[in-house]
Amino acid sequence: MYGRFEEKKSGLKIGLLASNEDLYSNQRLLEAGEERGHDMSFLNIRQTYMKLDAEEPEAHYRGGHLLNDLDAVITRIRPSLTFYGTALARQFESMGIYTTNASHAITQSRDKLFSLQLMLKHGIQIPTTGFANSPMDTNDLIDMVGGAPLIVKLLEGTQGRGVVLAETRKAAESVINAFKSLKANLLVQQFIKEANGKDLRCFVIDGKVVAAIERTAAPGEFRANLHQGGSAQIVKITPEERALSVKAAKALGLQVAGVDIIRSKNGPLLLEVNSSPGLEGIETATGKDIAGMIIASIEKKLKWKRDLAVAAEE
Repeated sequence: MYGRFEEKKSGLKIGLLASNEDLYSNQRLLEAGEERGHDMSFLNIRQTYMKLDAEEPEAHYRGGHLLNDLDAVITRIRPSLTFYGTALARQFESMGIYTTNASHAITQSRDKLFSLQLMLKHGIQIPTTGFANSPMDTNDLIDMVGGAPLIVKLLEGTQGRGVVLAETRKAAESVINAFKSLKANLLVQQFIKEANGKDLRCFVIDGKVVAAIERTAAPGEFRANLHQGGSAQIVKITPEERALSVKAAKALGLQVAGVDIIRSKNGPLLLEVNSSPGLEGIETATGKDIAGMIIASIEKKLKWKRDLAVAAEE
């Protein structure tokens, strides 16, 4: 595996910076890159380290392999490794290596509060949301978003974890007070009942929605995340939903993004923007080669043309 670092092919040298090589999304990206003639290498975030130097900055991989000759790095950084993962991304950027999602864009997307504030600044509608740090005024926070039912989220939650539906005011008080005991930052959000446990995942690459699915929550569940047992099917989105998805990804500076939208009686509302969106659900439901599209995006950014590379090799 590590021998790949020694051999230069006519294709691009692309590193996939992530945590688990066996994940569907990561396997698909490695396969798609190799199918298109590129030299693909998996870079475990924990096994990648760097040399900070004004003259000769370097990035190394386990075993002392120098990574300075990479052409591009696909950044798929899990939330728990955001700090170190984005530091690595910044290092690659300082070395002139293209990253699919830049470090600052990932950092912005991971800060749920800041990203929601950015959305509003760009005129993107979200469900009415309250934010607090272990608040004393629990009742005022509940009233702020229109009362129960409402959603309570831990600011650091992901993939539907740390998200609770409080169906009554008493339940809302209990959940908020429980989160308060953790000294946690929390979001309280208006519950969109008419969505019926469904949301949209729009996959954006380079300012274009390339695929969209509707996710439906499992019976007895309100979270439509596939990680929570939800199901997915292909869906036709409206021009308004398409424009919202593109605008949201652009506001955060993301080249590759999974934009989650909920349909309300007042039009589409943005729920969240994911900087490392999973590929399995959307590829399975739509039959589209999303991994190949991400590789094609890198080729376009680096002005690499397969025909020219193949001709040069011959």
